[in-house]
Amino acid sequence: MKILVAGSSGLIGSELVIFLRAQGHKVMRLLRQRDQLPDDAIGWDPKTGWLSTSDFEDFDAVINLSGETIASGRWSEERKKRIHDSRTASTRLLALCLAGLRNPPKVMINASAMGYYGNCGSEIVDEEHRAGSGFLAEVCQDWEAATKPAVDKGIRVVMLRFGIVLSPKGGALAQMLPAFKLGLGGKLGSGQQYMSWVLLEDVLNVIAFTLDQNAIQGPVNVGTPFPVTNQEFTQTLSKVLRKPAFLGVPAFALRLIFGQFADEGLLSSTRMGPLRLNQANFEFAFPHLEGALRHILKD
Repeated sequence: MKILVAGSSGLIGSELVIFLRAQGHKVMRLLRQRDQLPDDAIGWDPKTGWLSTSDFEDFDAVINLSGETIASGRWSEERKKRIHDSRTASTRLLALCLAGLRNPPKVMINASAMGYYGNCGSEIVDEEHRAGSGFLAEVCQDWEAATKPAVDKGIRVVMLRFGIVLSPKGGALAQMLPAFKLGLGGKLGSGQQYMSWVLLEDVLNVIAFTLDQNAIQGPVNVGTPFPVTNQEFTQTLSKVLRKPAFLGVPAFALRLIFGQFADEGLLSSTRMGPLRLNQANFEFAFPHLEGALRHILKD
């Protein structure tokens, strides 16, 4: 297949390009620049709406993983706008472009996130669950809605609602590891909030799977069938690293440090079930947390 990947510099995108090329696909990257592009890239600028429509003809699939990280400090109003716009503007521009092509791709795979569901406590949520409330839930709703021009064109659109992607190369786990390796890790708040997680290797497998499965469209939860509480995650990571983890951070301190992000990101509970993937008989290579952590931390 000839595949275009937007967001190829991020944790998932950088590994995905390598993964798809190893499978024999021709992969082009969509980069936010106009000049001095490498041979494997085409340019665009979602902020200004600039792109060259002719560059997008004849792709079999387009994968959009663009979006500013949510987990790098407090959310100012300006930062919240960047988080929102970096997802919705890029997705809308890409969807409109694809919808206007003579030879549009058969499938558009677009990132979303478990933040769509908001704080659901211990309730198990599948793709049929209603949208939650709060900033992240609104971002995810707008993000998914931005694919509508492609949907209306008849392109098969898949919206991957990612759980916490685990990799020592980046993301949440990479931020946790230094403290945990020093024995300074601990639960966040009560530790009873659920964490829907998935190994980066399985994320790549899910994307490859959805490329080939013509029956899969719409939202798809990307998290293992076995989400854990923050306390269980803490205990398991501590066990794998053979380090104590007694220094928890109380909720009030997290709110003091991180503001709104503490409640919507660190303390929010999402117990997500991968119903659509289960129905399609997808098998996670690493469904259980301890085995997954031992695999990526080479214990």
